Amino acid sequence: MASPLVLTVTEQNFPEVVTHSATPILLDFWAEWCGPCRAIAPMLDELATEYSGRAKFGKVNVDQEQNLAVQYGITGIPALLLFKGGNVVAQIVGLRGKGELKKALDSALAN
Repeated sequence: MASPLVLTVTEQNFPEVVTHSATPILLDFWAEWCGPCRAIAPMLDELATEYSGRAKFGKVNVDQEQNLAVQYGITGIPALLLFKGGNVVAQIVGLRGKGELKKALDSALAN
């Protein structure tokens, strides 16, 4: 089961959740049929707990939110975009290790 700390992001709540976020937010662009996307989900739940209060986490279903996927040039999933101040500061495409995700988050939090 998904962590309550990982938000479902839609075109409707995107400005509130992402653009106006006071903390960095890591968005996971994913789809139900994507095996690597499902494999990364538990890692995001763990990171959401570890970074609680310092960063936010969200998931964008590319099948349901095609406009957001197009807007951010998502051509392969899983695609993780790290936003800070409403801007993309890091992009990670494909299934990666937790260490690589933590490195990107720590870098965003340090700057």
